[in-house]
Amino acid sequence: MINLPNLLTFIRIATIPFLVLVFYLPFSWAHPVAALIFALGSFTDWLDGYLARSLKQSTRLGAFLDPVADKLMVSIALILIVAEPQFQFLLLSSSLYTIPVAVITIPAAIIVSREIILSALREWMAEIGKLTSMPGTQLAKVKTTVQMFALVILLYCTPETDGFIVIIGYLLLYAAVVLTIWSMVRYLRTAWFVLKNQ
Repeated sequence: MINLPNLLTFIRIATIPFLVLVFYLPFSWAHPVAALIFALGSFTDWLDGYLARSLKQSTRLGAFLDPVADKLMVSIALILIVAEPQFQFLLLSSSLYTIPVAVITIPAAIIVSREIILSALREWMAEIGKLTSMPGTQLAKVKTTVQMFALVILLYCTPETDGFIVIIGYLLLYAAVVLTIWSMVRYLRTAWFVLKNQ
């Protein structure tokens, strides 16, 4: 069923190619506009969920598409950021510092791995009829919010961006990683108790 919340989710998915295209345009405004596209996509993530609840238009299609859209946007954004050579160097006070690639690659790998693990876990729980035992948590929502802010900042950055803005993006990304691991452990513990008590 195509309703307003589902339509917003489809639009969010459709913006992903534009995010990639704009990010690689050879213009000074490319990264800021890409960051804006990502920010608007993140906003529609909240909006479609709010509308689905308030209008009582939750559907199975929406329940499937919404997390898919989120994971696609986050994964593509992380790939764009990891592939950017600018994050191997940091300009602070007119001095250029080299940063190991692992500083940006490791948190990206952890975030993507978490999404794959929990997607597989939810699919398994659904197969055994225990998916309702894996509800979303407030911690996961906080993680998503911090992660979105981090990605917006890092997508915005260019080689000319002040180093302190880049550092804020890094710090938020690492904060998101901590919350990512924490929320994953909580999900895994819940799944373990459910499966153990079968």
